[in-house]
Amino acid sequence: MTEVLRETDAPVTDSEFEALSSACFLAQGLSIPPLITLTLTDDDRIREYNREWRGIDQPTDVLSFPLLPLSPEDTLHDAHPALPQAWDSAKGAYLLGDVIISIPRAAHQAETYGHSLREEILYLASHGVLHLLGYDHHHKEDKRRMREKEKRAAELMSPLDMEDEFLLRSARQALNTAYAPYSKFRVGAALLGESGRVYTGCNIENVSYGLTNCAERTALFKAVSEGEKRFTAIAIAAETTAPWPCGACRQVLSEFSPKMKVLITWGDGQRARSTLDQLLPNSFLEFQEDSK
Repeated sequence: MTEVLRETDAPVTDSEFEALSSACFLAQGLSIPPLITLTLTDDDRIREYNREWRGIDQPTDVLSFPLLPLSPEDTLHDAHPALPQAWDSAKGAYLLGDVIISIPRAAHQAETYGHSLREEILYLASHGVLHLLGYDHHHKEDKRRMREKEKRAAELMSPLDMEDEFLLRSARQALNTAYAPYSKFRVGAALLGESGRVYTGCNIENVSYGLTNCAERTALFKAVSEGEKRFTAIAIAAETTAPWPCGACRQVLSEFSPKMKVLITWGDGQRARSTLDQLLPNSFLEFQEDSK
C-alpha cells in the first residue's frame, strides 16, 4: 500500500506508484501487507527535510526514512522483532517508512540522462522503497544487490502486452458472477491454456465456509475437466485488495504449470505481476522431483 502526498505536481498517477511499490515488495518476496508514505515535493522542502533529519543543508533527489531496521536478507515471512510496533490497525498494514522525492531534481536528472521525467520519478521511488527494505549502496557488493532489485522491480512494472490485457479484462468480467454473500470479497480469474483457450472462474462461497472454492481453482478445475492440463498465465481480479492467490491455489496451480505468469488487478486499475514459482518457492511438487 502506498499513500501519496503531493506538495507539487508530477506526471505519475497514484496507481502507478502503488504498482511500483508492489513490484518492489514482490522482488523482495514480502508476504506481509506493507505501507509506505511517498511525498512529492520541491527543492526547498526536501532541503528542509535533509537539514532537519540528516544534518545536511542542501537539496537532494530522494530521501528514505525507514521505520523498521531491515536488511536485504529479511523477507518478513517470519515474525520480525520490530513488527508489532510497526502495525497500523486502521490501515491493516505494517508501516515501512517514508520516501520523499524532489520533482525539480528529478526533472534535472531526467534531462541529463536523456529519459522522461516519469521514468526518473519511478526510478527514484523504487530506489527509495528499496532503502526502506534495508538496501544500500555504500559498497560495491551492496550497490550490485540493490541494482539487481531495481531491475527486477522494473521488469515487474513494465507494460503489459495485449494478451495480458485481455486476460485481466476477462478476470474482471468473471468477478461479476462471484457468489460471495459471506465475505463480500468477489474475485474473478482467467486462466490461459497452452492451446490458447481462456477458462474463467469466480469464487463460490458456502455457509459451511470450508466448502468455499476460490476463483483460481474454479477456473483450473473447469479447464482440466475439459482436457487442458498446461497453462501459460492466470489473471486474477478483485475490487478492493490485491488478490494474490492463497497458498492452496498456488499449490494446485503448481501441479500443472509451476512457472506460469500470474497477473493481478484491483481497485481503480492497479495491477502487479509475478510468476508462480516466485510465489511458491520450493513447492511440494519440486520437492518430490528433487528427492527421486
